[in-house]
Amino acid sequence: MMDWTQLKKTCAGCTACGLCQTRHNVVFGVGNEAADVMFIGEGPGEQEDLQGEPFVGPAGRLLDDMLSIIDLDRKKNCYIANIVKCRPPRNRDPQESEQDACIGYLHSQIDLVQPKIIVCLGRIAAKRIIDPDYRITRQHGTWVNRDGIWMTAIYHPSALLRDVSKRPETFDDLISIREKARELRACV
Repeated sequence: MMDWTQLKKTCAGCTACGLCQTRHNVVFGVGNEAADVMFIGEGPGEQEDLQGEPFVGPAGRLLDDMLSIIDLDRKKNCYIANIVKCRPPRNRDPQESEQDACIGYLHSQIDLVQPKIIVCLGRIAAKRIIDPDYRITRQHGTWVNRDGIWMTAIYHPSALLRDVSKRPETFDDLISIREKARELRACV
């Protein structure tokens, strides 16, 4: 298994799919590399591509607000990554082949972080990480345990910017994440 330095270097030089041709930066991940809680989105947007950090645009500011509600902070006690590390043109959904080219990097990040909880941000991450048939509108906030890691999905912050009616149920999902984290800490 690669260490963080090797993984970042390998990822930075990746040319496994066509997204490498239009990227400004590889958007690797950010946060505490030994966090109990890991958030996974689908891929970087324009601001993320320009700055090289996940969730820094309007959706990122909302995510930071959401994290603060449940006592999490991207710089202190959680880790944030994406399935694909390069921006899909015009912020389209990452194609299966692009996800396939990048998923090994994400699996390595998960192996290195060793989170107790994975929160998928949106349907694409949930379909890739939890279940290919995942339905975010019906299943958000539900928990599954895979190989000792608790997993759930919530609406993507971008979806919450577009449709504020989803915010109350997302607030409930966030509280559930906070409670699950507390429960797991109490078991240690």
